Amino acid sequence: MTPSKKLHIGMSLAPTWLSGDAWRRADSGVEGLYGSDFYLDVALRAEQAKLDFAFLPDSLFLNTGLLASGTGFASLDPTLLLASIARETSRIGLLSTASTTFFPPYIVARQIQSLNWLSNGRAGWNIVTALDGNANFGLSEMPSPEERYARAAEFTEVVRLLWESFPYEALKLDRESGLFADADLVKPVDHEGSFFNVKGPLNLPRFGKTRIPLVQAGASGAGRDFASSVADAIFASTPDKAAAVDLRADLRKRAEQRGRKGDDIRVLPGLSLYLAPTRAEAEELFAETNARVSRDRCLATVLEMTGLDLCDWPAKRQVKATDLPPPPETVRSRTHSQLLRRMIERDEPAVEDLLRRPEVIGSAHWLVVGTPSDAVAQIKDWAAAGAIDGFVAFPGGSLDAVRLLLEQVVPALGDLGLFRKDYSGSTFFEHLTQE
Repeated sequence: MTPSKKLHIGMSLAPTWLSGDAWRRADSGVEGLYGSDFYLDVALRAEQAKLDFAFLPDSLFLNTGLLASGTGFASLDPTLLLASIARETSRIGLLSTASTTFFPPYIVARQIQSLNWLSNGRAGWNIVTALDGNANFGLSEMPSPEERYARAAEFTEVVRLLWESFPYEALKLDRESGLFADADLVKPVDHEGSFFNVKGPLNLPRFGKTRIPLVQAGASGAGRDFASSVADAIFASTPDKAAAVDLRADLRKRAEQRGRKGDDIRVLPGLSLYLAPTRAEAEELFAETNARVSRDRCLATVLEMTGLDLCDWPAKRQVKATDLPPPPETVRSRTHSQLLRRMIERDEPAVEDLLRRPEVIGSAHWLVVGTPSDAVAQIKDWAAAGAIDGFVAFPGGSLDAVRLLLEQVVPALGDLGLFRKDYSGSTFFEHLTQE
């Protein structure tokens, strides 16, 4: 069965196709990593494929332990980079990331609305509470997840109030009368809350009447509560179809409990794609890319996320559900921890297989290693199962994976009626709400 609704597809500009050893390829273009042309090329290709949006995740810390073999999360500022891309593109949405834990809401409201003006209504905000980086902002430790999401909820409320505080209708630009703006329509927000006191109004008018989409990253219980109350879409890790089905059903239920429609929130899991003309080539690409992934690092990940120490376990020994100790009290990501424990309880893999799973070596994203046809078949299957409303693509291994996604997978989805053939709107929100 083919779903009647078209999927929504985003393209990550985070260069996942350079992860592992892929950056060492002669054709990787890694020398351009900290310039805009590197990303503009991908964004233009994504726009040609009629994707909903280009997306740049962000981290506000440098992992020097990973820097010898990769970027260590070093990256350009997402809003600045997307502003440079805005001038060279015309239709694709531009989704920037900003943390509610480290930034003040006035600054974020102004940055995202500025991007909205520069892109003629194509800006979106990926709301994150952050997992690391506290030491860079004067915090001795990260706040608890509950506190981070409470802060995020108030932060988002303030940003939305600021966006409305200087309405587009107030901007008159009447040369004949000399009236630049109707000041009576511009109001302070006068917000006094648990985390923020903000007077307002924003010193920038709202662009047009179409609102800025809100995307939330995270799928813990607190994250789901937050997303179901405000988000137009959620970007999350769902390493298998059952996890995606459960997440989507739960988010729709939570949204309805808050007076929203289930369709108001779209589940867009990350999709890691290692694509090649043949399955054998794709598997070789995946193996080459991850050849130097440290076994010790994988073991450390399992220990941190589950409390299970596998250092002395034989490679062939099965890890069973009964081997799992109680969950650690403190973990970097509760969502990632829950996904890893869930996979062990369900599959009971051998140690050597466990250490190669996406929940361990990556961000627990849905993984396809194969041909473009393999990717199309899996996407069609997940869509028919009600697991997704779309996905955010994270190509891996080489730039060829990016090209195969945009030049073969996406057009094939269009031929199946699962994706648009052309844009029908001009703003990000219009793309996201297109049926």
